[in-house]
Amino acid sequence: MKYLLVFACLVVATVAESYGDATIRIGLFERTGAAQIFTIFVGSVLLFVYGTMLNLAPLPFSRIVGFYIATLFVVWQVVTFVKFHTVPNAPILVGGTLIVAGGLVVSFWKA
Repeated sequence: MKYLLVFACLVVATVAESYGDATIRIGLFERTGAAQIFTIFVGSVLLFVYGTMLNLAPLPFSRIVGFYIATLFVVWQVVTFVKFHTVPNAPILVGGTLIVAGGLVVSFWKA
């Protein structure tokens, strides 16, 4: 049950961070005036949610970070595809596989 809660916190955190970063980018470069301020504000709220959820995950920070990085990479690719219509190329997929593998080693290898 603990790991289900950890996973839920990480998924919410990674989605909030990815969409928060993307929303701020849109606000900075694709909006003006009040729409720009509102878009950046929404992105900031999402980044606040990310920080809160990451720190609510019930594992030591040193273990959560590896799993978080692995989850973040996957969610970033989904957000990049959904928001910016960009498909990951071979170097991103190969590098991403290494990121995910490394994150899982950091999180689950019991030394």
